[in-house]
Amino acid sequence: MEAKKGYKAQTKYLLISPSKLRRVARVINHKPYPQAVAILDSLPQKGAGLLIKTVKAAAANALFQNKTLDEEQLYIKEVQINEGPRMKRLWARARGKRDILLKRMSHIYVVVDETAAKGA
Repeated sequence: MEAKKGYKAQTKYLLISPSKLRRVARVINHKPYPQAVAILDSLPQKGAGLLIKTVKAAAANALFQNKTLDEEQLYIKEVQINEGPRMKRLWARARGKRDILLKRMSHIYVVVDETAAKGA
């Protein structure tokens, strides 16, 4: 009774804040693959360039595992942006004091699947 889960790809330890990456990911979630790639190509954010690599990797995994698929049949089933570890750096302040600067990392998890209507 296990349902088909789709084709996955993930990218880990990217040096970009998850909140910045989630804004871009919301734009392409549940869109057809060619449309999602076109949207990501036109966006100026750094996160769009990082996300497009993972989306293309998931599509390549799908086409490699199922030779009968075409790129036009794929859609973005799920995009998750999770928080990775934080790098802590010292930030010099006035009077010899310091603060901690957190450099946040992200993990991207993308699932693509084939559309329900296979020829219609």
